[in-house]
Amino acid sequence: MSRLERYSNLGPLTRLTFDKLLPRGRSSDPQNQERFARCLEAAKEFSREPKGWLVLSGPSGCGKTHMAAAIANQRIHEGHRAFFIIVPDLLDHLRTTFSPTSDVAYDELFERVRNAPLLVLDDLGSQSSTPWAEEKLFQILNHRFNTELPTVVTVNNLGGLDERLVARLQDPTIAYQCELEKPLKPLFQEIGGLSLQFLGDKTFETFDTRGINADERGRESLQTAWEAARQFAEAPENWLVFLGVHGCGKTHLAAAIANHQLRAGRPVFFAVVPDLLDHLRSTFSPESKITYDRVFEGVKSSPLLILDDLGTESSTPWAQEKLYQILNYRYNSRLPTVITVAGFLEELEGRLSSRLQDPKLSNLIFIHAPDYRSQAKPPEDSGRSRHPRRGR
Repeated sequence: MSRLERYSNLGPLTRLTFDKLLPRGRSSDPQNQERFARCLEAAKEFSREPKGWLVLSGPSGCGKTHMAAAIANQRIHEGHRAFFIIVPDLLDHLRTTFSPTSDVAYDELFERVRNAPLLVLDDLGSQSSTPWAEEKLFQILNHRFNTELPTVVTVNNLGGLDERLVARLQDPTIAYQCELEKPLKPLFQEIGGLSLQFLGDKTFETFDTRGINADERGRESLQTAWEAARQFAEAPENWLVFLGVHGCGKTHLAAAIANHQLRAGRPVFFAVVPDLLDHLRSTFSPESKITYDRVFEGVKSSPLLILDDLGTESSTPWAQEKLYQILNYRYNSRLPTVITVAGFLEELEGRLSSRLQDPKLSNLIFIHAPDYRSQAKPPEDSGRSRHPRRGR
């Protein structure tokens, strides 16, 4: 047993066994508890008869390392060899073998990892991504893939990994995917630098339906917009589209809807359209820590999406296509959406404007009030109070 433990490289992790794992994990989310229980059963089954690959994924702290170490410890307890190593440590050890003072030859360590009867690679994806590191990991995993050697891999997510590794980790003929836990999305997500503090005072109570220097028509449109926004906030359904000049109150009402939903514990994704497109472009950078698909899918399928300042973005074919894909998906899925448009629908790309004008889905609200920020504030009406309106 001592010999097997020395070979395993587990060190203090020999204490991590199946009986010390919570049967349903630590998440308070029932769905994540179900996921954890299924993965635990799969890990126990794998430890009894290791075949193929077991890929354990999930956010940090969900129990991946414990579960992987428990598999190795179970095999050792039954008298079998298992080799456990953290991926960044593996790469560091391989580098140090090139030193003249190294006690271990590169080939010796490389072969030990490559041909271990059971290999547990912990924290794949946390290593520094260099061409040399990617090549070493590919050589190890490709060899084990071709020879079908039992392997356990833990990874936060597959995004950002070498495509060659991803292809092997997802191959259903050898790899079993096991997601212990899905990270819970925050209630409020935003693109455009809009903080909760910024949104905090944008409520229905602070919206001034009288406007500043607005004529009767303008005041009536503000009242109509306020009532429509309030009704939508109570039960979000279909689309609500506000049109008007900059500063007429569109963003304030959109933010008021967001605040109402957040107070009710419902998720909101608030995105300023030009910033959203810039953010999507930035995901193509090699330095980006988030993938394009993750951002795009998050916006496209959000339970409630607020798109602010549609029509102010640079109109390029790429931008038009991305906006069309988002809005067309939500149009076909009938997902609740709030859109503010600075200008007229005729100025939008035809495919967008036609969906925004569909009376079966979209409620168009024209705000005819002027930009309050460029207007001098008139004297207060005698005996009447005025709520400050700080909308964009």
